[in-house]
Amino acid sequence: MALGTVSKRLGVRLFPSCRLLHSHATSFGFKHVNEQDKARMVGDVFTSVASKYDVMNDLMSVGLHRLWKDRLVSKLNPFPGMKHLDVAGGTGDVAFRILESINRVKYRGPRAAFEDTLEAETRIYVCDINPNMLNVGKQRALEKGFGEDGSLIWVEGNAESLTFQNDSMDGYTIAFGIRNVTHIEKVLSEAHRVLKPGGRFLCLELSHVGIPLFKELYDCYSFSVIPFVGELVAGDRDSYQYLVESIRRFPPQEKFASMIADAGFQRVEYENLVGGVVAIHSGLKI
Repeated sequence: MALGTVSKRLGVRLFPSCRLLHSHATSFGFKHVNEQDKARMVGDVFTSVASKYDVMNDLMSVGLHRLWKDRLVSKLNPFPGMKHLDVAGGTGDVAFRILESINRVKYRGPRAAFEDTLEAETRIYVCDINPNMLNVGKQRALEKGFGEDGSLIWVEGNAESLTFQNDSMDGYTIAFGIRNVTHIEKVLSEAHRVLKPGGRFLCLELSHVGIPLFKELYDCYSFSVIPFVGELVAGDRDSYQYLVESIRRFPPQEKFASMIADAGFQRVEYENLVGGVVAIHSGLKI
């Protein structure tokens, strides 16, 4: 586990061109595609894998994705009455954890009348561009008994052009989603726009391993095992081939941190997990 920080000034000085990222904006894995085609192609991927998405996450990460999401939510420090936006969260994994965390806070001490009011005002918005992923999440929520009080709201929407008002959210999370967008800088700008002053941005994403020997083993596992398992379990090798390729096209941890700073966030930092297989980036809107 490792920590890194970056200031806005440092990000601009070291990575002056990171706002553009044209090569990423026109890539689909290792392929170069037209910008207008990428959203459709990514949509096709998630439509194909939606029903097996959570099973494949367990298999690919040997269950570790559960711990990574727990770590993400622990950094958020959810509280009763919060307004939170979870983007690219269609199957509900992160949203459910946030609600569970809020429920634990509620039952730690004597219940006051104002706590009932805060509970009624809690709103967790799950926003995803893919309706199939949202349908999986809605079904899971019914099975788990989440959202019956209206605290869980499902929204079909684009991370690059959110429909939420300025300064309306206490928190923003995106887990394993920003790697798939066409314009990362637009997503970050929208995250900054919808957060209230003092709101926290958190991003959990597959990232870049820095330890040479571990990197070789990880690359072998990624390109040989993951597509094979995708074909075996989900009947879709190509979608999981795209997944491993898209990880390699995603900006390294320091560069992505500088992009977050360029979007206007302060106190930007990141934490590497499992040697950089995943990283959690965070920033505050001041």
